[in-house]
Amino acid sequence: MELETLFPGDFCSDAFWDRNLTWNTSQPDLTQCFQTTVLAWVPTAFLILTIPLQYYSVSQLTGKGKNWTLLSLTKMIFLVILILVSLTELTSLSYKSASQWEGEELVPPAELVAAASRVLALLIASVFIVVDKWHARTASGILFSFWVVLTLTEGVMFASRVMAATVKEIDDRFMLIIRIAYLPLVLTQLILASFGDDFHLAETALSPDANPCPEAAASFPNILTLWWLNKLAVLGWKRPLVQRDIWDTQPRNTAAAVVGPLERNWKIEMEKSRRSNTYRPSLLKALFRTHWITLLGSSFLRLMANMSLFVAPQILQLLIGFVENRSEAKEEAWKGYFYAAIMLTIALVGSLSTNYNLQNIYRIGMNSKAAIVAIIYRKSLRITNAVRQTSSVGEMVNLISVDAQRFMDFVGFFEWLWAAPLQIAVSLYFLYNILGYAAFAGVITIILTLPLNAYAFSQVKIHQNAQMVKKDTRIKLMSELLNGMKVLKLYAWEEAFEQEILKIRNEELTMLRRSANYGALSYVVFCLSPFLIILSTFATYVLLDPANVLTPKTVFGALALINILRTPMTLLSPAVMMAVQVAIAEKRISKFLQSDELSDDNVKYLPPRDPVAVSIKNGTFAWNSTDAVCLKNIDLTVKDGELAAIVGQVGTGKSSLCAAVIGLMEKQGGEVFIKEKVAFVPQQAWIQNLTVEENILFGKPMDPKRYRQVIKACALQPDLDSFPAGDQTEIGERGANLSGGQRQRISLARAAYSEADVYIFDDPLSAVDAHVGKHIFEHVIGPNGMLSGKTRLLVTHGIGFLPQTDQIIVMSNGKVSENGTYKELLARKGVFAEFLLTYLEEEKEEVMQDPALAAVKEEVLEEIGQLDRRHSIVSSGSLKRVKRVFRRDSTLKRSTKETAGGIELVEKEQQAGKLVDEEKSQTGVVKWSVYILYMRQMGLLIAGAMAFFFVVFSSLGTIGNFWLSDWAKDYERPEYRGNIQQRNVRLGIYGMFSGIQLVFVTAFALSLVHGRIRASKNLHQSLLYRILRSPMSFFDTTPLGRIVNRFSSDVSTIDTLVPAHIEFFLYCSFTVIASLVTITISLPPFAAVVVPVGLFYYFIQRFFISTSRQLKRLESVSRSPIFSHFQESVAGTGVILAMKETERFKLTNEQLIDKNNSSLYLNLVAGRWISVRLELLGAFITFCASLFTVIGRDQDWGVSSELVGLALSSALSITPLLNMMVWVTNDLENAIVAVERVKEYSEVPQEADWVNTKFRPPADWPKRGQVDFEDYQTRYRPGLELVLKGLNSRIASGEKVGIVGRTGAGKSSLTLSLFRIIEAVSGRILIDDIDVAKMGLHDLRSRITILPQEPVLFTGTLRLNLDPFNKYSDDAVWNALQHSHLKAFVSSLPEGLEHNVVDGGENYSLGQRQLICLARALLRKTKVLILDEATAAIDLHTDDLIQQTIRTEFADCTILTIAHRINTIMDSTRIMVLDQGKVKEFATPAELLADKHGIFYGLAKTANLVA
Repeated sequence: MELETLFPGDFCSDAFWDRNLTWNTSQPDLTQCFQTTVLAWVPTAFLILTIPLQYYSVSQLTGKGKNWTLLSLTKMIFLVILILVSLTELTSLSYKSASQWEGEELVPPAELVAAASRVLALLIASVFIVVDKWHARTASGILFSFWVVLTLTEGVMFASRVMAATVKEIDDRFMLIIRIAYLPLVLTQLILASFGDDFHLAETALSPDANPCPEAAASFPNILTLWWLNKLAVLGWKRPLVQRDIWDTQPRNTAAAVVGPLERNWKIEMEKSRRSNTYRPSLLKALFRTHWITLLGSSFLRLMANMSLFVAPQILQLLIGFVENRSEAKEEAWKGYFYAAIMLTIALVGSLSTNYNLQNIYRIGMNSKAAIVAIIYRKSLRITNAVRQTSSVGEMVNLISVDAQRFMDFVGFFEWLWAAPLQIAVSLYFLYNILGYAAFAGVITIILTLPLNAYAFSQVKIHQNAQMVKKDTRIKLMSELLNGMKVLKLYAWEEAFEQEILKIRNEELTMLRRSANYGALSYVVFCLSPFLIILSTFATYVLLDPANVLTPKTVFGALALINILRTPMTLLSPAVMMAVQVAIAEKRISKFLQSDELSDDNVKYLPPRDPVAVSIKNGTFAWNSTDAVCLKNIDLTVKDGELAAIVGQVGTGKSSLCAAVIGLMEKQGGEVFIKEKVAFVPQQAWIQNLTVEENILFGKPMDPKRYRQVIKACALQPDLDSFPAGDQTEIGERGANLSGGQRQRISLARAAYSEADVYIFDDPLSAVDAHVGKHIFEHVIGPNGMLSGKTRLLVTHGIGFLPQTDQIIVMSNGKVSENGTYKELLARKGVFAEFLLTYLEEEKEEVMQDPALAAVKEEVLEEIGQLDRRHSIVSSGSLKRVKRVFRRDSTLKRSTKETAGGIELVEKEQQAGKLVDEEKSQTGVVKWSVYILYMRQMGLLIAGAMAFFFVVFSSLGTIGNFWLSDWAKDYERPEYRGNIQQRNVRLGIYGMFSGIQLVFVTAFALSLVHGRIRASKNLHQSLLYRILRSPMSFFDTTPLGRIVNRFSSDVSTIDTLVPAHIEFFLYCSFTVIASLVTITISLPPFAAVVVPVGLFYYFIQRFFISTSRQLKRLESVSRSPIFSHFQESVAGTGVILAMKETERFKLTNEQLIDKNNSSLYLNLVAGRWISVRLELLGAFITFCASLFTVIGRDQDWGVSSELVGLALSSALSITPLLNMMVWVTNDLENAIVAVERVKEYSEVPQEADWVNTKFRPPADWPKRGQVDFEDYQTRYRPGLELVLKGLNSRIASGEKVGIVGRTGAGKSSLTLSLFRIIEAVSGRILIDDIDVAKMGLHDLRSRITILPQEPVLFTGTLRLNLDPFNKYSDDAVWNALQHSHLKAFVSSLPEGLEHNVVDGGENYSLGQRQLICLARALLRKTKVLILDEATAAIDLHTDDLIQQTIRTEFADCTILTIAHRINTIMDSTRIMVLDQGKVKEFATPAELLADKHGIFYGLAKTANLVA
């Protein structure tokens, strides 16, 4: 059907389309039929089609707008006026139509339909406005778009009416006035729609300290252009941004809002898996189900933006034809300007669509990452013990730091997996229209590259997977080293484990190199593909038929389409690589999310008023479903208000019973009942990196009276008085600045403050001194304590406490062997009674000195009589320490005790209790020194070669384009028409350019591979070198999450992202420069534009990057607390679950995520902000080139069609390149921050040299083991007070010296000083008359030995843990194992010395770990041995073995024992009493006890050792 007769003749007043009226004229206009149909119906149709979208978008809103705002009311008023005007028009037309029978002029039906269509559209718009007001919607994109469309259509009709009025007289002036008035009213509505409504939701919904994001109140055009970000951009340009400048995360983007839908969809996946064994739950599917509607809308925007790209090449051909026809059949000038205007409009629409789409896509990516981190965190609080053994904390941190980030990165590339092939296909379609079958040569070229890419990607996937495994191993070991750094330094083992980590790192880099090589292959294919497509396409075109000649239209129309291929071909490769990486990450996360959880049925809850508080009926428990049963046939009942003690030997299941009661073990049979409000004090005190007050309150509101009562009852007031900021003193990670006793007392205070129904104490009193333990029992736990009347389960070894309990539960071999009151158990004369009597008989002296124990003995003897128990299985040697060990035996790893790392650190902090500083973020521009550092790590020669190779490669591409331009001119030259030889020369030289490009781009890619691996290796090695040589004060004041973040996230960025961004930065920047040079040469007037364009580009980029860089740094800084909190939470899962604080910790995690996302989102949006502006700049460049082309033709500037084609095709390619360039530049600066962060930690303060080459002690030093302190003074860090003040003493060779003192006296400081963990301020320490300060740290630390309290093992072989340097022969190692009573056990292991130590030694018992530490000491066999009460946390048998070995093997050694219990060092040669950092007393035990006014006598009296 012809357009002219599209509608019936009587429907319109004229033809639908008149080419002579619209196109073939110097004054174009549209027919009335076209205006009253298409222009009138399009706005209405648009609004009707968007009704479902309006419904969906409104349904997602939660706000309610109660009152009309001034803006919304104004909109309605003007809309009502518009409706009235439209109704007037419709009424008038209807009246005229009805009057036509009386001879009036006929009104075409098209005009009536058009008027009715306007009324309908305006009524729908009014409904939209009212609905938006009801839901407090600040801006409507649908309504704004409607007013834009209506303004454009009415503008065209307005111009037509004005033109018609100037040509002929108008009969109906009333209708003319109405129609002319219509446009200003519509324009007014468009202006009003450009502002956002403020429904004052912020006043009622936000807290006073909230900082709401202005995007929430922005209008649609504001959102499209990101105008709302201007304020922050200006602020970031003026000064470095700080956290308080960052707006809050919007409610719809909070972690709490996004994790719920993902969790529900993941449950759907798990349910599918349960129904079908073959179905694998997929996190990707759950994410897609969560965001599919938004992804669908974004995909539509991507499709619209991509399709708009193909308009420009068509206009380009029209402009070339416009220039070619300048002499004959000259086209009207307005057409040239029309073409230029269309190019500008299409560029604007494409830019706004693309950036709005990317803004939504990035929001999905950010929300996906937040949801994944939150769901992993939630899962980590519910996993079973078996999962914890197989998934280390380091591996779980990797899931949230690296794998979750993969999903966010992938979302940005997701659309290109379908958009890139589609864009390539459409490009080839248009190429076919220009070149015919020759276009398929390009298709074949692409197809030939696919196997190469597929092979490269498959290899990348394989090697990245292998690299990830190595990375996990490295991070796991690194986390262990950081946790055990103190032990590492005391043993001088840093270098051995440094080599172990570097060995793993080298294996990781091998995988990275292989992956990078295959990535380089893909990059070479990407760079050469456009040129190969051009070569193959044009070669095929000219060779197929001699009649096929290259003309400017053919060449540059095809070239513009081939340039469009660059973006999809650029992004398809990284999109596929991202898909590969996210597939690996998805499997890892999905596997973790599928891991077993603690069952909610493990424990059932009793009502608050139930007379029974804890009940287990025929309970059978295991740590996981595959392990052997730990507890079996458990039957016990604890009534409400009772105090029940749980006792038993090592490994009998006391701690397991506590875990079973609170649901931490897998229940395989029976029932567990407990009242819901539970407080739990674990064996290993768990402390948060918060203030003392926050640790005690634990989320509860402050009750000053109860708080003071708790502080007093838990004996914390003296500690708080010594802290620099009292209870506002910040505690370091893992309680780094507290002693073991202080940590445990704060843990007790947390429980005591909680006002629970049931309190479970898992042996907390073993970590405190005896007198402190008695105080806590009397004032907190005991029958007269503040918790009297509450139900209490106490695992204890304090015999003096047992008579005061209501019930005693005796554990034996995982069963309750006896259960009853104290008197009932004595009356039975069973194992419990026998053990009590044995202890009391053997410790007669101590019993006589302790009135409580004397009373116990009297009661026992009265009950069961004098029995001879000297044949007890417990040896007489170890019975000397029964009291201490019975109080402290345990099957779990113990925290350090009172003064182990001690209060000295706390006492000396200066910053009002602030131990851990906020993570610093560098301000200002990323210094060139960071880039230079990276280039130096690559090698300056390699960096220079890379630049040279790429400059040559890029230059050859530009020369090739000019060669094509000159070739296209041959068709105008008579001598070259049909000249086959000339054609072959042209083709051959162009092919030569491609061949040379292949050589240089390959050289560049291989140079980059070599350089990136070298840089990754050097930067990691430098970081590791400095960290391992940092003083302990650095680790005490730096959260391990920050350090781990450097080794995981930042090193990963350096390994992968920095090189990738360098590749694409060079490609984009050189291509942009080449395009500008090409345009300027082709259109010399364009030179006037280049300088201002270049300045504007540089200015706006700097403007943006100054803000973006700070946002990235703030995001990096706010990311570390997420990892630290995660590690902290995993360590304290037992307490969190028992005390029902899961929701609060989830909320804290989500708040940390939101804080991180607030700067992350703004950084992502800032990228869109600059893209919009730079793409507008690209559109301006294209418009200027088009404008100069049109003006040049009219003004006879001598522009030629081939140069115009070259200039315009280059201009068209600039817009996406500018966008990509700023994106890559921004990403490069953001990624290089990782180098800066690594550089920061590669410059931390260092200890003294490990080896002082100028002074090495003799090989047999020390021979005698004499230790002298000469006026020795030290402090923990510069600026702090002295902790040891003028120590003067001599410890003779072979002496056994006990060191005692109150908390904070300096005992631990003295130990640290001997090993130079802290350095001297003045004075010196001499060992065998040699000043230890003169030698290297390893020469010192390797020649003296410490048996630490806490036995720390590292992942690796058993031999590595005994002899990491392979310094000793196997015979020597086996001999050490024999003397440490481990030879039989190790011999029984299949791998022997090569047996793997798992996750810090969790596959060994505590006693075995302590014996391994003894074997270390035996291997070294130095003349000086320091015992930090090393046997305090182990069983009697192991204690006896260690004491026996020390007495025999170290008989001639000097032994210094740091004593936390006075009775343990009563057999010492001499005892050193420290007080306030000074030696107050130093004599034999007998002499010190004789002085009843002395400090030692006072300590002994406090410990009930003297009357």
